[in-house]
Amino acid sequence: MDGITTIGLDIAKSVFQVHGIDISGKVLTQKRLSRSRLLPFFAKLPPCLVGIEACSTSHHWARELIALGHDVRLMPAQYVKPYVKRSKNDAADAEAICEAVTRPTMRYVPVKTAEQQSVMMLHRVRLMLSRQRTQLSNSMRSHLAEFGIVAPIGRKGVEQLLAVIANEDDARVPPDARLCLEMLVAQLVVVKSQILENDRRVMESARKTELGQRLMEVPGVGPLLASAIVATVADPKAFKSGRSLAAWIGLVPKQNSSGGKERLGSITKAGNRNLRSMLVVGSMAVIRYAQRNGTKRPWLVQLMARRSVKVAAVALANKTARMVWALMTSGERYREPAVVTA
Repeated sequence: MDGITTIGLDIAKSVFQVHGIDISGKVLTQKRLSRSRLLPFFAKLPPCLVGIEACSTSHHWARELIALGHDVRLMPAQYVKPYVKRSKNDAADAEAICEAVTRPTMRYVPVKTAEQQSVMMLHRVRLMLSRQRTQLSNSMRSHLAEFGIVAPIGRKGVEQLLAVIANEDDARVPPDARLCLEMLVAQLVVVKSQILENDRRVMESARKTELGQRLMEVPGVGPLLASAIVATVADPKAFKSGRSLAAWIGLVPKQNSSGGKERLGSITKAGNRNLRSMLVVGSMAVIRYAQRNGTKRPWLVQLMARRSVKVAAVALANKTARMVWALMTSGERYREPAVVTA
């Protein structure tokens, strides 16, 4: 195994498949390792190129192997799939990974630090708690509607329902139903407090970094979005341009071109769904403000004049993503564009 230069590693929860080749491409090892034997196996090897699919636990194993001196490359699973010959299994997947990692045009996923993954966990848990809050509110609405009690949509409507549940003298709600509704209210209170604590941690993570402070100066980028960008985009220089970052997020038109004819459709919706939605929401806030108070940016004025609000929001989100990439790579601060006078 001294001649191994490249390894394809197919990871799982407890079983790991290794496919190692030398500099000429000759297969030197194909073996299955248990979780306890993985790191000792790589500790005995000289530094080599290790390819891993970017999936669950991949960043953890990448950090562990980098600490042992290996050059670890993470690749999107959809870029590795074309190299699987046939009969998908662990051995075939490891061979495909080993083949894909040697391609000069392969695109790699930067390895995230434990701190970056912690911030990303804050955003994922916040999204899950927000869904649970909506689920609990909708559940109370539907149950009370069975007794003829309805309320307007929004926060005020939920507060009216909470007042009905808390009023034990209200005969419209039977005792057993009130008991169940009080359980939902207790869960709703806990979820709301957890969301507030989560938001506090997210805002703290955005404000404590110099990059996060610079990103929050961009119109439409708040603490939540700035924190998510810093944690998600580990290395902005991995993207060749701002358009590459916007394409990775999924804010560019989908192409179906052939024979020299370009056919562009709606946005691809690739990449991080949460990051894309926050960019669009931030752009909607900028457009709403411009509609009420006006704006000095001629590009946005012309866009709003010829496109619908939602189309303009997506276009502005694309532009915001490009500005974010420029700020991250150049280290400069955001400057409001100067108005060109006739």
